[in-house]
Amino acid sequence: MNVPLKNAEQDMRAALARTPVPMAMLAELTHRCPLKCPYCSNPLEMIRKSRELDTETWIDVFHQAAAMGVLHVHLSGGEPASRRDLPELLTGAREADLYTNLITSGVGLTAAKFADLAERGLDHVQLSIQGVDGGTADRIGGYKGGFEKKMEVADWIAKEGIPLTINAVMHRQNLDRLADTIDLSVKLGARRLEVAHTQYHGWAYKNRTALMPTMGQVKRGGEIVAEARERLKGTLVIDYVTPDHLADFPKPCMGGWARVGLNVTPEGKVLPCHAAETITTLEFENVKDRPLAEIWDNGDAFRAYRGVDWMQDPCQSCDRQAKDFGGCRCQAFAWTGDAAAVDPACSKSPLHGEMRAAAIADGEVQADEFEYRLM
Repeated sequence: MNVPLKNAEQDMRAALARTPVPMAMLAELTHRCPLKCPYCSNPLEMIRKSRELDTETWIDVFHQAAAMGVLHVHLSGGEPASRRDLPELLTGAREADLYTNLITSGVGLTAAKFADLAERGLDHVQLSIQGVDGGTADRIGGYKGGFEKKMEVADWIAKEGIPLTINAVMHRQNLDRLADTIDLSVKLGARRLEVAHTQYHGWAYKNRTALMPTMGQVKRGGEIVAEARERLKGTLVIDYVTPDHLADFPKPCMGGWARVGLNVTPEGKVLPCHAAETITTLEFENVKDRPLAEIWDNGDAFRAYRGVDWMQDPCQSCDRQAKDFGGCRCQAFAWTGDAAAVDPACSKSPLHGEMRAAAIADGEVQADEFEYRLM
């Protein structure tokens, strides 16, 4: 009676162990950015301009990615408009038959430069906002006039007819304006809104007492999103994920380690996720030293947590292992020193209660000042 179930489990494990074809690549063109967001996902030690990959190397990486089966390239940073060769990089990605998504703060773009990008075939724009009014947004982003510039860029995007996603990183200091954030996204003509709760690595961890939302804010946020999804069905798609520290189960981080996508840093290191370098027990290879496909298929860092065979209990015997893939390896390492441990965001982790208690305590601290990112 149990044989079919056992065979199904074996088939599932074998499928997860196989090297998949990556769908998307995040190309971190630069860490340079005029904004100083206190939750920036860039590492604390950022790559200087002198160490960035040159135009020719990036374009070669795009072609390597396409040959592997990558369909989408996200041109990101920092602020990708900080690169003077952004138009040439876009053309290179398009010539590799990649769908191009520009992830931008808007600051640094000019009308002429954006028109050039549109002319070269830019497929999609993801525009970040830090708040729904200039005072709040500019204080959070650490850049005076940033909000006004973003509204101008959103108008350019609409006039060019390019699909727009709004990325709104949410935290204690702007989550109470979530309904207004949704309304603004509709006003700007966005097709999708990412309500992206802050991920507490790097700069965000430094600023956690000023950023961590309260349990009440998170509960109310979920209710606002549920109502808006129903009301705006067919108009705006809203992605909303509960903050890890206040969840019962972890997210399927990156769709599983080295399963769906990969990142290339400004200097050419290849990562399974943007925060992977925080796992100091791993070494990451560079596209200048080894072909991208070889790193994806056989790189030690990529093979380390691909599939499920590496999992410890409770993950190894958990029926959620093919749903959340053990959660975030970076978070597990940060809390336990062992990247193979269960993510503390999971209620089955012995550290889950400690993590949640710390998050609740951080959310109740009356701190408003930020330690802004440098560079």
